[in-house]
Amino acid sequence: MNRKNPEQLRSHRWFGESDMRGFGHHSRIAQMGYSRADYYCKPIIAVINTWSDINSCHAHFRQRAEEVKRGVLQAGGFPLEMPALALAEVFQKPTTMLYRNLLAMETEELLRSYPVDGCVLMGGCDKTTPALLMGAISMNLPAIFLPAGPMLRGNWRNQPLGSGSDVWKYWAEKRAGNITDQQWLEIEEGIARSPGHCMTMGTASTMTSATEALGFTLPGAVSIPAADSRHARMAAETGRRIVDMVWEDLKPRDIVTAASVDNAVTAVLAIGGSTNAVVHMVALARRAGVPLTAERFDQLSQRTPLIANIRPAGKFLMEDFFYAGGLRALLAEISDLLSLGERAVNGRTLGENIAGAEVFNRDVILPRDKALVKNGSLAVLRGNLAPDGAVIKPAAAEARLWKHVGPAVVFADYDDMAARIDDPELPVTKDSVIVLKNAGPQGAPGMPEWGQLPIPKKLLAEGVRDMVRISDARMSGTSYGACVLHVAPESFVGGPLAFVHDGDLIELDVAARKLELKISDAELAGRRAAWKAPPPKFSRGFGALYQSHITQANQGCDFDFLEGTAPTSEPEIH
Repeated sequence: MNRKNPEQLRSHRWFGESDMRGFGHHSRIAQMGYSRADYYCKPIIAVINTWSDINSCHAHFRQRAEEVKRGVLQAGGFPLEMPALALAEVFQKPTTMLYRNLLAMETEELLRSYPVDGCVLMGGCDKTTPALLMGAISMNLPAIFLPAGPMLRGNWRNQPLGSGSDVWKYWAEKRAGNITDQQWLEIEEGIARSPGHCMTMGTASTMTSATEALGFTLPGAVSIPAADSRHARMAAETGRRIVDMVWEDLKPRDIVTAASVDNAVTAVLAIGGSTNAVVHMVALARRAGVPLTAERFDQLSQRTPLIANIRPAGKFLMEDFFYAGGLRALLAEISDLLSLGERAVNGRTLGENIAGAEVFNRDVILPRDKALVKNGSLAVLRGNLAPDGAVIKPAAAEARLWKHVGPAVVFADYDDMAARIDDPELPVTKDSVIVLKNAGPQGAPGMPEWGQLPIPKKLLAEGVRDMVRISDARMSGTSYGACVLHVAPESFVGGPLAFVHDGDLIELDVAARKLELKISDAELAGRRAAWKAPPPKFSRGFGALYQSHITQANQGCDFDFLEGTAPTSEPEIH
């Protein structure tokens, strides 16, 4: 392998000259207390840190950044920590998805505009992972990902609690009158006990697992709990490795191929990952020129067993998964379904990185003959209600609802739903199909995780815990239920979901991959002709940029001017 020499470093354009321009660069580094010996002719590493006081998932990132920088220094590099948008999932409204592309742009521009040769991407909370990768893939400088790691399992009255999944479960019981206010408070105080992202197989663990399978982390990195001392050691090793990646000129587009993307999708399916992975993986793959579609998820699901017994599809939590052998062990179990020759950031192949991995608990990582779902854990639906597709996670739904016809109960938007869902006079039964409009990329805006629509209170009292629900929204990876999501095109831009009326029959047939509004083509055309487009949501700022350029769910909800492999221009240095 040919290695760069110091004069070939990108940062040499800033620091390699002793003219007046170089004087300004050198003098300002000196102003910060560094001498030329600290950085001259060394790889300069950007440590892109999404720490923030408002992001509980990344509460440990201040310390992890120091450990990364220690590793960079040990390997002969020079680290520069650069803060980036935090995207704190619980607190940022209406949804962090509205700002995923903003963080992707920020990452790309930080790497483009500053004198850096490579980067460590620090993320984990849901949208930070795809955003950081999208920006790094577009800039295409050597990049390695440092996952935040899952938090420790929660506990309530000696019962393990999982973030999200148990919130939905116990909230339904509270609404049904089976949980007291005091018990609800106890759950609130016991469910999140350490730094780290959700410890269920939510979007965070899904996307970090996809990232490792794709090749962007050190082997085994994503399974380590955030509070474990091995996580700190992994951070330092990540810092050491990025320096060699710069000398080797190992870049993101050397790692992201059609085969490595298939590896990541297969991993998502085997772990029972979030449906959000469809949107995020499509977006980041297309940044590398890989034309991933939702249909590819469906194709790969037909051969992939769901063997991670982790909530919400299963029983256990990410801490248990780590002790059972983690992602390396799971990937070894399905190695015949993977392209083992794909290269990872440590310079080795996926096959080499999972060689020798063992499963230590067969209740957590199941043998394939005892898979939770033999195949088809995710399905892509089409029909006159979703011409560009919709997704459902059959494993998270009651099997009786996989084939269902029922009358629509329609809500115009989230506020309408919140105001009427528990109305005793709402004309709804367990056989109804709940429909939420205007919850997509533009309609909400930002395509929030509203897709796990609540069961009406009067049905909860009857013992109903699942029913068919349809929207152009997303659903948290920690959620469950017969929820049809990502309906495209969305209702706000005139997709067929906009034309559904109360009482219309809707047919869901998972096996046939069908989602149909049971009205005639002529009736549908008439409703379309009578529809009037709603006014824009934004008149200024990032929102105005967003609504002008956001693509639909089946295209990854990326900005149309960022998708693809057009080169990111290098800045002029004067």
